[in-house]
Amino acid sequence: MYRATGPIEMRPVGEVEFVAGIAAMSASGGYGPTRVAQGIVGYADLALGDRVEPVLEALIRAGGGRLSGVRYSVGYDADPTIGNSRPDSAPHMYARPEVRAGVARLAAHGLVLDAWCYHPQLADVIALARAVPQAMIVMCHVGGLLGYGAYTGKRDEVRAAWRANMAELATCPNVSVKLGGMLNRGAALNFRELSTPPNSAAWAAAWRPCVEPCIELFGADRCNFESNFPVDKMGTGYATLWNAFKCITAGCSQTEEARPL
Repeated sequence: MYRATGPIEMRPVGEVEFVAGIAAMSASGGYGPTRVAQGIVGYADLALGDRVEPVLEALIRAGGGRLSGVRYSVGYDADPTIGNSRPDSAPHMYARPEVRAGVARLAAHGLVLDAWCYHPQLADVIALARAVPQAMIVMCHVGGLLGYGAYTGKRDEVRAAWRANMAELATCPNVSVKLGGMLNRGAALNFRELSTPPNSAAWAAAWRPCVEPCIELFGADRCNFESNFPVDKMGTGYATLWNAFKCITAGCSQTEEARPL
């Protein structure tokens, strides 16, 4: 729902305008008790550096008080089977001075950076968090753990490297982590070869080795579960996914489970 006309850097504002409209309709109560999109994460080209300021201001206006942050994905891997997260993906994008300047402008508005990259790039997120300590950063999808392509058959090696980097990232107090987005990238369970869809217990077993280390390293107060829908509907249903998360956290205390988001 980007704007069809106008400056290219302003076109993503249309997406926030669209979602804010849905949120306003939901807030009316006319569609039931659920309140949709109370927090909105939009997109701005942070590589604009300081020139991203008018874009951020436009996003904030469009959000009507609901804009929470901006997602800036830099997923890159030299293996073409992995699939980069953007057409211009390249190594070390979070290290570029102009991107860091854009992140600083984001932080000045009290907005969160949704960071998304693959686990071999976690050092770049660590460096960004330390270079712009005033920025609040949410690391998406348990740090982008990969398990296919060049990483097939290297589970122990990959998870050891991932955990070491996540442990270092957890030392940055301005970083939290989203628990989810593991269905396909991590290749923890080859659901395509199964005769029936995996149930919650099967998903919980597959994802526990990715989720529990994050909770251990970051603490419950710096972790949030995410559905990653509609992407994850390729292999599971919404209720099944959330029940899997409940299975994983069954041993958590009531305080940990009920903490405010």
